[in-house]
Amino acid sequence: MALVFLPALARMAVCGGTHGNELSGVYVVQEMERQRKEKGEVWNSWTSPETGSPITDSSPYEVRRAQELNNLLGLKGSTDATDMICDLHNTTSNMGLTLIHYTSSDWVTLHICKYLQTKITKVPAVDLTIDWIHKFNSGTVFEGGDVEAFKFIKSFDYPRDPETRTLTAAIHPQLQDRDFCLLKQGDPLFFKFSGETVKYEEEETLHPFFINEAAYYEKGIAFHLAKKLTLTIPTVQVQKD
Repeated sequence: MALVFLPALARMAVCGGTHGNELSGVYVVQEMERQRKEKGEVWNSWTSPETGSPITDSSPYEVRRAQELNNLLGLKGSTDATDMICDLHNTTSNMGLTLIHYTSSDWVTLHICKYLQTKITKVPAVDLTIDWIHKFNSGTVFEGGDVEAFKFIKSFDYPRDPETRTLTAAIHPQLQDRDFCLLKQGDPLFFKFSGETVKYEEEETLHPFFINEAAYYEKGIAFHLAKKLTLTIPTVQVQKD
């Protein structure tokens, strides 16, 4: 693939606490703020944003919060929008460090994923992301290549009582904590409270993730299924003025 020139990334936001009960991101942001203040670096921290649009008592919380975030980070797609958001989350699943992105053609995001896959050890992922952005903005050429990824296919719900919709099974012990394993036809999925095992019946082999995520019970999701694939990305360099 040919060399691709991309705009510099002038503004990056690191967000923690998007989901209020996931505190790791909050602590990471607070620690980053402390370290950068000690170094005398400019750091903008927002905890109680004000909105620029009229809000009434009847406005849904989601609408009010969306307007607050637009004022903080810029309206998506506008010239005032933040160039990149690194949004930190927790999960009760055994997924390790997982990078989630929503397109297969965002070369910057995929290059950062590739960089993290080759560099990650004990260095925090946020620090490595910032390191990549600094190098990219300074003119470093990042060679293209292949990136291993998992593409979401569909979700699986727990077995439920048809009338009450209460759970009638739990994740099978042989599947629990095995996120991203290869799931084949006949492999156990659930252990019913009545003692039977529910097995995977589909012919296509897929990879489960977010297995037994606590926040997904109310959403009717026992786990997601993904297909493993390899994405080929081009060599990239910052666009010069």
